[in-house]
Amino acid sequence: MTNASIAGAAPGAPAKADPYTNSQSIEFRFRARRFAHVQRLIEAILAERGRADIVDLGGTETYWRIGADFIRANRHRLSITMVNPEPQPVEDRDLFTFHAGSAADRALFAGRRFDLVHSNSVIEHVGSRQAMQDFAANARRLAPRYYVQTPNYWFPYEPHFRFPGFQYLPAALRARLIMRFSLGFFRRIGDAAEARDIIRHHHLLSTREMSGLFPDARVFHEKAFGLNKSVIAMRGEAPRAG
Repeated sequence: MTNASIAGAAPGAPAKADPYTNSQSIEFRFRARRFAHVQRLIEAILAERGRADIVDLGGTETYWRIGADFIRANRHRLSITMVNPEPQPVEDRDLFTFHAGSAADRALFAGRRFDLVHSNSVIEHVGSRQAMQDFAANARRLAPRYYVQTPNYWFPYEPHFRFPGFQYLPAALRARLIMRFSLGFFRRIGDAAEARDIIRHHHLLSTREMSGLFPDARVFHEKAFGLNKSVIAMRGEAPRAG
């Protein structure tokens, strides 16, 4: 499934097969296309410092397969710390380390700095408005550069439940639907409290909300079919030529 439970969110029901591990899936291709922005940030850091210390809020080792060629070519100059409340397997221990914790914890890595904060499709899962603010504050505090992506609330296709307009329905109705049907990344939920918790931890953000959370970022969109599919907040990119 997506990074649904990696920053303090509820683990949810048993997941269906993960399309993000399939390089031929449309989800993988969208991620790979977005990775171009991440790669430019890393390249700028490598040009300045010779190596890059990256923290991935809500990260998994699997995600970084989208930039496999770039990562492989620069692995001796990279270190990636994954922050996740759920245990994550680490196969490549020379490149990845795992830190158990919530990306919305105000004390996260107190006194430590990284070169880049990265987060892909996580902030919408942390739950409350306060947790989102704490998550954003951490992203802004932990490094001079950051990249934070989230699905756009106003894109008509809800990506987690794969149901057009799902995010516009009342929360109680959404909970009832996932108790009755197997939707998106989730098999049918049998417990009402669990269903409500899953809905609470899937709160899509608008461009205006992302701009408010990341006032020092350039906020822009990933497009699909001419519409704004996701919202990206990025700080620290190199000036554009011309």
